[in-house]
Amino acid sequence: MRTTFPRIAIALKLALRELRGGLSGFYIFLACIALGTGAIAAVNSVSRAITGAIATQGQALLAGDIRFELNNREATPDEKAFLDSLGQVAVSTGLRSMARLPDGSEQALVEAKAVDGAYPLYGTVVTEPARPLSELLGEQAQAYGGVAAPLLLERMGLKIGDEILLGNARIRLTATLSSEPDALSEGFGFAPRLLLSREALAASGLIQTGSLVEHAYKIKLHNPDQRASLGAIANKQFPSAGWSIRTADRAAPSLTENVDRFSQFLTLVGLTALIVGGVGVANAVRAFLDSKRTTIATFKCLGAPAFVVTLIYLFQILLIGGVGIAIGLLIGAVAPFIALGFLRDLLPVPSETAFYPAALGLAALFGLLTTFAFAVLPLGHAREVPATALFREQGFDQSGLPSWPYLAAAGLALAGLAGLAIFSADDRFIAVVFLGAVAVAFVLLRIVASAIAALARRSPRVNSPALRLAIGNIHRPGALTPSVVLSLGLGLALLVTLALIDGNLRRQLSGTMMQQAPNFFFVDIQGSEREGFVNILKQQAPQGEITQVPMLRGRILSFNGQDVSQMNVPPGGRWVLRGDRGITYDETLPANATITQGEWWPENYSGEPLVSFSAEEAGELGLKIGDTVTVNVLGRNITARIANFRQIEWRSLSINFVMVFSPNTFRGAPHAWLATLTDQSATPAKEGAILRAVTNSYPTITSVRVKDALDIAEQLMGQLATAIRAAAAVALVASVLVLAGALASGNRARTHDAVILKTLGGTRRMLMRAFAYEYMILGFATAVFALSAGSGAAWFVVSRIMKLPATFLPDVAVITLIAALVLTVGIGLAGTWRILGQKAAPVLREL
Repeated sequence: MRTTFPRIAIALKLALRELRGGLSGFYIFLACIALGTGAIAAVNSVSRAITGAIATQGQALLAGDIRFELNNREATPDEKAFLDSLGQVAVSTGLRSMARLPDGSEQALVEAKAVDGAYPLYGTVVTEPARPLSELLGEQAQAYGGVAAPLLLERMGLKIGDEILLGNARIRLTATLSSEPDALSEGFGFAPRLLLSREALAASGLIQTGSLVEHAYKIKLHNPDQRASLGAIANKQFPSAGWSIRTADRAAPSLTENVDRFSQFLTLVGLTALIVGGVGVANAVRAFLDSKRTTIATFKCLGAPAFVVTLIYLFQILLIGGVGIAIGLLIGAVAPFIALGFLRDLLPVPSETAFYPAALGLAALFGLLTTFAFAVLPLGHAREVPATALFREQGFDQSGLPSWPYLAAAGLALAGLAGLAIFSADDRFIAVVFLGAVAVAFVLLRIVASAIAALARRSPRVNSPALRLAIGNIHRPGALTPSVVLSLGLGLALLVTLALIDGNLRRQLSGTMMQQAPNFFFVDIQGSEREGFVNILKQQAPQGEITQVPMLRGRILSFNGQDVSQMNVPPGGRWVLRGDRGITYDETLPANATITQGEWWPENYSGEPLVSFSAEEAGELGLKIGDTVTVNVLGRNITARIANFRQIEWRSLSINFVMVFSPNTFRGAPHAWLATLTDQSATPAKEGAILRAVTNSYPTITSVRVKDALDIAEQLMGQLATAIRAAAAVALVASVLVLAGALASGNRARTHDAVILKTLGGTRRMLMRAFAYEYMILGFATAVFALSAGSGAAWFVVSRIMKLPATFLPDVAVITLIAALVLTVGIGLAGTWRILGQKAAPVLREL
């Protein structure tokens, strides 16, 4: 112990003295660490900024301190009195309906939101022109005022001052809507917003029995400190109310969850880039130590213990790694200032952008562990080489592993890296799967590299000297094969996986789903309107198939008497419990479903309420046959026993429900009907005629054209895919850096080879062909691996997780092959050209 600390001090002093020569040879090292660390720091900083803004701006995002939501019914007098006792109440009502021109020539789906005079309690509604809402929404000249999103005006060819019809109400557009404070907390809408008064909505006649309507009661509390306990008090006082309660500290839980998930994915992609960069770290350290052979030999000959020699270069590597981490942290610190400027119109952002030490600290720890994990093995190899071997110019290319302390240190560092990734993840299962896939990919890449070298070693002799030299370079000691395959393989495989998933989803949306999906969904059909409505569809589309089912809305309260809000539900099943779900009843099994377990109820069943549950969602929620489900429908709590599980084809986009009840469950309950029209021969013009006929005859029926909804979904998916591909490109950039570093580290040996071959009569042209053949073989082999691994991963995600048909896309294969060849051949020959220009004499004198 007495001698240990002085030795450490000496090692640090010598390390700092050697670093005076600069960072030559470590630029790739720095870039790899900085890129991976910067990606992780940037993603987590931006994520924390957005989620922090959601938390701090909760009152404005919710437009209240607390929000009570009821579906398909308004609050009873007792419930309203309770809400009024809590503070100032603003009431709004939301629903989807059809807006149309007075002459019936044009119509469009809108997200109508009717508000009272107290709205908004927090935040500001921004309109153009800027005027008070009371003026913009008031009634004048037998027309109610309306504020519409610019998209609605664009779709219907309108301008301010024009009039539209909503149900039976005449609405004059008085302004365009720039922003509303609670838009994000109310969820994503497939149609443009139309803001109007509650009086206008009442005059429209859209609120009828069974209509899909959301009534929101937003409250500015007398005592905000009471907010946390109000949910329990309200549910205890009104156990059958069935309302959904949200407080300002959880103003947009779905948005927060999605931001966290997306951030986790991008963090894992950044970690992949960092791990790929770790290969570059190992290459750079090996090349650096190789260049220090004489120095290391001198230290050893002068009596320096191997422990001290190792510490000297470990300190240097950690110090240089610290510089790379610092650069990455600078990138991560600056990222929110840049990114939030672009996101300001899409997501909540903090009013003053700040630094996020926790995000930066996490990234720094990732960078430090990666640097150490990938540097320690080359250091272990250097420690084992005797001084005599170093003086004989033998490098660190020997086979075998370093001694067990170095293996243990590398293993602990990698375990710490994995543990940190899992511990910091929102969904730890996904993190484990992702890291497992990366580990398997590394093992497979190593096997692929060994297989390529083995095949090259056993290949028959060829007549071409250039090709023979290329094959020899692939399997010789110190060959670049492992580094090239490792560096490019993982980055290309990740890009192939994402490209194939994106391509398959787009194929489903624009191809299979479009062919299978109905042309229209019709919502809020009253019982008295069904016959006339069906007659119109038969007149307009005589070849079409019409499907009708009763529809109610209900919210799941408990399973087997256990409150679902207190259950730890896996991510795959949470959507079923989030808000109200559409439910129905049926005498017979729906045509588009099959029983997987249990039995359907008999005709004219009159026993206890039974329910058929979706098999996939039941599995996620841990349900079994005989369990009970309690749902709140129209203010009543109804408990039904699970009779069977159904396999549902969700991708058909036909009428599907998670829960189908026995008919006796809702006997006598008021409800509306849901219908679809499927006519594969319908042209866009014919669909327009159907839409006009239904909307003009039944203005309170909401018509949704499926193609429009799929177009919006495809557009959103395209935006997400662009962001994901940009993040995945970070991993590819890291791969390219590692490739460049690997080729650069092999330049010394290549220089000796080129000089000797030129001395023996080899021409520059022949050597260029030889190197080109070598890089082409390695690039092709890497592309084949990336296609195989990426296709397998994409198939698993699409077919097993998304439950969709997976198709191989040839264009992705061609692009991957071209990219691999361009990168390997291009970067390889760029470095080789300089090698071939070396004069022979100086190199020969060093041999």
